[in-house]
Amino acid sequence: MKSIKYFTFFILLIVGLYCNLTIKMDLILRFINPLILCIILCLHRILLGPTPADRAVAVDILGLMIVGCCGLIALFTRVSFFIDIGIAWALQSFIGTIALSKYLEGRNLDE
Repeated sequence: MKSIKYFTFFILLIVGLYCNLTIKMDLILRFINPLILCIILCLHRILLGPTPADRAVAVDILGLMIVGCCGLIALFTRVSFFIDIGIAWALQSFIGTIALSKYLEGRNLDE
């Protein structure tokens, strides 16, 4: 069963890369497509992670990828508002990761 999942993912990855390289689009949009694929994989790890630590790491990586998407969208649209969203998301992601790691460790937030 796992080999079928891996084979299906591999085929989808090849098709996505082929479409990303052959379809005429802006360079920044070509960078966003792999980020969206990575975001989907992080969401998969958050939902089906075997341990809470794996889920915490996936949430942290998801935050970094969303900040990257905000940066690329800001470059593409030339609107600085997306940079502000990225900065706020990065700060919130950092604080959330610290709080989640303390919770998983069994300590209080004031320690």
